[in-house]
Amino acid sequence: MKQKTYFFKFLATAFVLLSLLLGCNTVKPVEYVPGQEYTLMVLHTNDHHGTTLAKEGIAGLAERATYIKGIRSEYENVLLLDAGDINSGSALSNMFYAEPDIKAYNMMGYQGVALGNHEFDGTLAKLEKQIEISDFSWLAANIVKENGDHFVEPYIIKDYYGFRVAVVGLTTLRTLQIASPDESLIFLDEIEVAKEVVSYLKEKELVDVIILLGHLGSVEESPNQNTSIKLAQEVESIDLIIDGHSHTKFEEPLYVNGTPIVSANEWGKFVGQGLLKIVDGQVVDFQWQPVAISTESFPPDEEIIHLIQPYSDKAEKSLNDVVMNTASEFEFGNKLPRYGETALGNLLCDATVGYVTTTGVYVDFAIQNGGTIRSRLPAGVVTKGDILTMLPFENYIYVLSLKGEDVIELFEYIGTVKQGAGGFPQFSKEVSYTLKYDQQGNGKVTDLLIDGQPIVPSAIYSIATNDYLAGGGDGYEVFKKCIDSYNTSMLLSEAVVEYAKTLPQPVQPIKDGRIKVVGGIQP
Repeated sequence: MKQKTYFFKFLATAFVLLSLLLGCNTVKPVEYVPGQEYTLMVLHTNDHHGTTLAKEGIAGLAERATYIKGIRSEYENVLLLDAGDINSGSALSNMFYAEPDIKAYNMMGYQGVALGNHEFDGTLAKLEKQIEISDFSWLAANIVKENGDHFVEPYIIKDYYGFRVAVVGLTTLRTLQIASPDESLIFLDEIEVAKEVVSYLKEKELVDVIILLGHLGSVEESPNQNTSIKLAQEVESIDLIIDGHSHTKFEEPLYVNGTPIVSANEWGKFVGQGLLKIVDGQVVDFQWQPVAISTESFPPDEEIIHLIQPYSDKAEKSLNDVVMNTASEFEFGNKLPRYGETALGNLLCDATVGYVTTTGVYVDFAIQNGGTIRSRLPAGVVTKGDILTMLPFENYIYVLSLKGEDVIELFEYIGTVKQGAGGFPQFSKEVSYTLKYDQQGNGKVTDLLIDGQPIVPSAIYSIATNDYLAGGGDGYEVFKKCIDSYNTSMLLSEAVVEYAKTLPQPVQPIKDGRIKVVGGIQP
C-alpha cells in the first residue's frame, strides 16, 4: 500500500507540473494607468467550526454578515476568503453537516475557502455534497485524485481594473494523521506545490497579486510540519498568506521573508480586514487589523437570521431527542467524579476514545477531569438535553502525544491531586491503577497499566483529553510537553451523544475497577 501511495504521489506531482507547463500563453495582462494607486480590501476568517450562532454576544454568522455588508458599501473591490475548517463544532452545525453555515457563506458572498483537515472528518460523499451546495470555490492545490486531477480548484483568479489577483489554496499534510481523508485522495507537499503554482501564475497567467490561503497553521504541532511560517521562508513572490488551523489570534501581520502572514483566531470571533494598495502591478502597502464580531457592534443580519431559523428550530426540538435508555441512574451525588471512579466518568472517557477512533486516529487512552461533569444521568430515558446538562461546558476533544517518561510524570502528578478537586481524573477503560492515600490525604499511584501493560518510558503514547487539560488546566502542565497535538474541534458532549447511541440498550452504569482508591475519603 505504501509503495502504491508513493507511486501515485510521484505521478500526481508530475501531472501537476506538466499541466502548469502546458498553460496557455495567450493571457493578456490587465489594463492599468501607470503610477495610479488601486486598492483591494481582503476580508478573511478561519476555523469557523460550526459557530453558526453568537455565543454570549460573540461571533455569529448573522453578525458577521452585517459587518461584511458594511465593508462592501465602503470599498469597490472586496475579496472575501476563509482559510478552512468550516466543519466540526456546534450541535446545530453538526446536525445538518454544516449546511446552514455553507448557505450563509453563499449569502455573504465568500469567494474562496481552503479545505481544512476537518472537512475530512466525515465521508467523501458528505464533503462532495458540501462542495455541491457551495457557491464559492473550495481550494486546495496540493490535493489530487489518483488520475492526477485536482480534487477541488487549486486556485482562483480575479481580474479587477488595474490588477489581477490569484488566490491559491493549500491544505496541511497533517490531515493524513489527524483526520480520515478518502484513500483515493493524494496529498502533495505544500511547499513544493506552492513553488510551482506561484511560478506558473506569475509567468503564464500574468498575475500581479498572489494570496496564499493556507490551512497550515503558524504553530508547529509535529516535526517536519510545513507551517505558514516555513512556507513564507521558502517560497518567493507571495504577497499575502492568510493562515488557518492553529486558531492563532494575530494583533498585527507577522512578516516572514517580506511576506505578511495573518490569521483571524477562530469561530468567527474576528474577521481579518486587510487593505492592499497596488501600483503598476506591485503591492506597495498593506494595512491589516482583526475586527471583533459581536452582537453589540454588528446587529444580526435579518436575511441570515431567516436562513438559519428553520435549522435552529429543528435543533431546539432535538434537545428532546432520546439518546439512550439506562437500566439505572448514572450517579453524580455530591460531585462523585472528583473522588473516584464513576460510571459517568467511564462513559465520558470511553466516548472520547470512541469518537476519536471513528475519525481514523488511534489513541492509547483518554483522560478527563472530574470537574467537567456537572450532573447525573437519569434512569430510563436520557435525552440530548440531559447530556448537555451533564456536560455544559464547550470543551473540545484534543489529541496529543507524550513520551512514556512523561506519561509516568502525568500519573505521578495525579497522585498529588486532592480528592474533591475538579482536576481529579476519570479514565477510559484502557487504563487501570490503584490510588493509595495516607492518613494526611497524600496520594500515590501504583499498579499502573495501559492496555494491560506497564508504561514503556521510551515509547510514544497518544492521549485524548479536552482543550482545558491540554492547555495545562487543573495543574496538568505535563501536557505542555507533548510532541504532537491537535484540536479535533468535536465537543465532548456531542461525542457522548453519538457514542451513547451505539451502546446496547438499556445502558447499564458500570464501574469496572479501572481506578481503585485505597484510603481516601467519600463525599
